[in-house]
Order: sequence, then structure tokens, then C-alpha cells
Amino acid sequence: MNTIGGNDNAQSAISYSAAETLFKSISASQVFSSLTGLFEAGKPTSPDTYAAMRGKSILDIVRDDLQTLERFDMSRADKQKLAAWKELLHPTGNVVVPSQCDTSLATALGVTRENIDLQSTRPSVDDWLTRRISDGLDGADLYSNLAVLAAACNANPVIFLKYPAAYTFTGLGLTQESEGLSSRLDHAGVQGPCVPGVLDMLLTIDDYHARKFAHLVGQLNGIDEGDGTLLDNCAAVWFQEMSDGCALNLNNLPIVQVGSAGGYFKTGWAVNVDDGSPDLTTGNSEITCAEGTPDEVDGYSQETGTDPSLASAPINKYYCNLMNALGVKAGADGFPARGDPGPVTHFGMYDRTEDFIGGGTNPPTLHDPGEFTALRASS
Repeated sequence: MNTIGGNDNAQSAISYSAAETLFKSISASQVFSSLTGLFEAGKPTSPDTYAAMRGKSILDIVRDDLQTLERFDMSRADKQKLAAWKELLHPTGNVVVPSQCDTSLATALGVTRENIDLQSTRPSVDDWLTRRISDGLDGADLYSNLAVLAAACNANPVIFLKYPAAYTFTGLGLTQESEGLSSRLDHAGVQGPCVPGVLDMLLTIDDYHARKFAHLVGQLNGIDEGDGTLLDNCAAVWFQEMSDGCALNLNNLPIVQVGSAGGYFKTGWAVNVDDGSPDLTTGNSEITCAEGTPDEVDGYSQETGTDPSLASAPINKYYCNLMNALGVKAGADGFPARGDPGPVTHFGMYDRTEDFIGGGTNPPTLHDPGEFTALRASS
């Protein structure tokens, strides 16, 4: 799933499949159909699917074919391509426990055709995120549980859940969309008078997001897998588009991760990855619009949030952590590539704001490549 609600626009995009082509999101119904196709009763099972159900990995299934190919007389380049393809198969070696990926798990999670239809037929003006679908689920929970089912079925190693931008949480008693509130205004601008009670409104939205993330984590932790749970073998990550909606910057962006991805990450820690920065627990997000503070906001001044000169450790490095935890490999230049045995050390184009401010006129440069070793369980 790309975007909760399937809004395909630049503001809601997770990524692009080409320079200006949005990565297409899929609906809850589409996700449900693709997942239930993995265990739908009455459908013929292919020999390979049957082998996977019997506990074989994809590498086991194609081993004979690979060995036959390796005996062929081929060029060095072709041999390298074959070796690279075998390397790509190793991340698929984890076998899904057959008893997990079935209709009983889907039903236990509330991922049923009835609930999917209820979500899909929501009124266009309804707050379908907070709207109750069953006693234990609202619309957001249903999407989370679809993600949990996808993880349990090993349908995809990376799953995105993105809440819609500029959303009005009427179910939480709010009447203004969230993007404007993040700016403390009654519109999605950068300057103007504070909306009365805006900080309490933002806390209400933050509280809802926290409860939804806790629900997702709880569901992942409730499914046994190997010597632990599904949560132990993954990394559930919660972070925002920016650290402060008025300052519109990423400085001091809080990231919450639960799960060690099979022991790769530390757990139970609060880690400041920006060595040398002062205490980062006291930001400036309540410097305006709170009682006894100015009643006007100015996003251009960057007064709210964290000073742009502080807490600017590049998020690129965290993405390297995540990719390495997944087993992604890198080429000689450190960027993700197929086949080479090295870890990922490079991702993105820039890692300093001053290099790309104003549209990125400086040559792409990563000054501090590599992952955050402080996040590693073995560091």
C-alpha cells in the first residue's frame, strides 16, 4: 500500500517510478485481493507454490535450474549476471510459516471482504480514517492490519502506510484540515494569526497517530515467527514529513522505530544520532500560539521547530541502515546495486542542506556516507 486512501498526487506521493511519474498507490480492495490470492480455497496450486508451502525457499525451488545453467559454456559477463541473480534470491530465503498465511489469520485481523467493502463504500465527505468499521477497528486500523497480513505472508519486504495530507479529522472533533493546523493557521500558508487552541488540536492529531502506530506494533507482536514474533523480524518505523509544520524543516526530526529487524538494530534505546548537538528535548514548537506567547506565526523566520544549524544529521544515513538490515547490497560506489557483496553506504544526492538549498545547484555530494553505527545492535 502506498497511500491510505489511494490519493495519487504529488503531495501524497511516497516516491516516483520515473522523474515525474508518481509511484501508483493501490486501494484496500486491491491489497486484499492480492493477499487472499495467496491462500484462496478452491484454486489450483502450482508445483512451485506447493513447494513453498511445504517449507522450501525460492532458492531451493530453482536450484536445479540454476545448476543446469551454471554448467553451460557462457561468457564471464553472463556468469557474473547469473551469480548476481543468485545473490538476489538470498533475501527470499525466509520461509513463510504455512499456518500463518491463511484465512484464519486474515479473519482474526479483521481483514475480511465485508470490512473491506465497508471501507471502500465510505461516503465521500466522511472521515473514513476514524470511522468505525467494527468494534475493534477503524478505517486506519484496517489498513494497518492489511499491512500486517502482507508481512505475515511475506508478500513484500517493504510496506508503506502514508496518512493523507491536508486531512480533516472530523471524527476527532476537528473541523479544519491538518496541513493548515500544522502551520498554526486557518490555511496552508506560512504567516498569519494563530488558530485559537491550535496546539491542543495538533496534540489531538498526534495522539491519534500514536495510537494507530501502537495498534500496528501490537498486531505485529501478536504473530509468532521463528524464535520470536513477526515484530522481532521487522522494523516498524513512524516518522513525519517534517519536524515542524510551521518552520517546514527536518531538523530534530523524531523517528520512532519498533523491532530489531532480526537483531540488526538496538531496541529499547533513545539515540541522538547528531553527535555534539545540545539537548534536543526542548524544541521551539510552542514558542508561538501558546498562552503567554505571540499570537502571530511566521514560517519564514524559522522561529518554531529547531534552529536550522542544529540537529541536521542526514536522514540518508538512516535509510542506509534500513537497506542493510533488509540485506540490500551495494556496488563499488556504495549505492544500492545488484550482485555486489558490499553494504549500502550511499543513498540520495545530498546530505547537507546548504548544498541543495535553492533547488540543488551544487553538484550532488555525500559528505558523510555510511549508516548510523549507533543504531546497530553490534556497535
